[in-house]
Amino acid sequence: MLPIVYAMLGGFISLGIFKAIENDPIKYVVEQKKDKESKLVSYQPSAEAYTDFTLAAEKSVNAVVHIKTTATAENPNYQNPFYQFFYGPNNPKEFELQSAGSGVIVSSNGHIVTNNHVIEGSDEIEIILNNKKTYKATLVGTDPQTDIALLKIETENLPYLTYGNSNEAKVGEWVLAVGNPFNLTSTVTAGIISAKGRNINILNRDPSSGISPIESFIQTDAAVNPGNSGGALVNTKGELIGINTAIKSNTGSYAGYSFAVPVNIVKKTIADIIEFGSVQRAFIGVNISDVDEKISAENNLNSLNGVYINDLSNNGAAEKAGIKKGDIITHIDGTPVNDVAELQEKIGQYRPGNKVMTTVLRGGKEMEFELVLRNIEGKTELLSNRYSASKVKLLGAELEEINREEASKLKITNGIKVSKLFSGKLKNMGVKEGFIITKVDNIPVKDVEHFSKIIQNKKGGLLLEGIYPNGVKAYFGLGV
Repeated sequence: MLPIVYAMLGGFISLGIFKAIENDPIKYVVEQKKDKESKLVSYQPSAEAYTDFTLAAEKSVNAVVHIKTTATAENPNYQNPFYQFFYGPNNPKEFELQSAGSGVIVSSNGHIVTNNHVIEGSDEIEIILNNKKTYKATLVGTDPQTDIALLKIETENLPYLTYGNSNEAKVGEWVLAVGNPFNLTSTVTAGIISAKGRNINILNRDPSSGISPIESFIQTDAAVNPGNSGGALVNTKGELIGINTAIKSNTGSYAGYSFAVPVNIVKKTIADIIEFGSVQRAFIGVNISDVDEKISAENNLNSLNGVYINDLSNNGAAEKAGIKKGDIITHIDGTPVNDVAELQEKIGQYRPGNKVMTTVLRGGKEMEFELVLRNIEGKTELLSNRYSASKVKLLGAELEEINREEASKLKITNGIKVSKLFSGKLKNMGVKEGFIITKVDNIPVKDVEHFSKIIQNKKGGLLLEGIYPNGVKAYFGLGV
């Protein structure tokens, strides 16, 4: 787990995530730290010819937004007698946390992509466009494994960025990093792609999920500072090729390298969220490692490129296709894969049920196999998720079935409970946590899956009927 550092200045609290690597302490800054004063700087261009970035800048600055988030945290000193002795008894039970970042508009009707760490844990999300217009955002869905989140604001005819192809981006290619970190206007910096397929071990790994994060960042030397997390990495055509996520720094400010999630991963992630409500992750069913000198020597290889198969999952895609333990994966669909990060990035662009041609080395011979990718359960179909419907996500709540004791106490026979609220329509309408939804448009709600199906078929408005744990009945009308 990465430690979360909270810093308070004048009532403004921001979040930072840091990762130490190598001999000297290095920080990976992935969130806005705090507002800083604007400073005048000078720039002396060289006389040498350079690439013209004006077209890319014009296309991107109005499609990058400032994101402001608010969360509520418990005061650890509330009712602390020692604290009250020195500072008095009027310390609040809760206090407000604020942080900020950037986001990228990817559709004219208000879809905005950013980093998951920018909005994670927030109660309210506010979007400020480059023209200073402000909107409340709803959280459509997130994918912590790629650090991507999708937001939605209710408006039309927005400027947006078109997708490029991160697979075709080349080392040495000029790029622009565009962010809106300080709620001024979007800023633009230039650099080149320094490397691809970088794994810097900053994303949380949750063993209980059974899913490893996909870290295959585009590394650039474009200046990216705190608060640019979630901003755009664009090519000279003004096409989106990545979402800026982290910087490598000793100081917390830019010091040479920045990292972006490739847009081909972003594009697939948000398409899954919109269509299914959650990401449809595909697996080939292998335990793998990078090819090191020992493996290279044992297999008479001329390089350290490729991915070594340590073991196979029973009935996984690789085993079913005929791949064996000890094989070395060198290509996916004809594209070279040099290490684990590149293989994860490539497979991360597919869904369960998709077929991929996989090239392996076995005993010095090159062999090809067609793999049918599988889901985390080892099946080829897409996973259903009772929380996955996009309309349920837009409501901004976690829902759960009520137990018999609750139902008996309130003298009801059916219903689902709002166990947690986020930024969304239910919270905006005044619904509180603990509210039990018993009917939708006079239709009794059996469970969460039933509720999801009901609202999927609804257009326009609907009426929620329910009861609070104290027995107070309530009604809420909202649009879907």
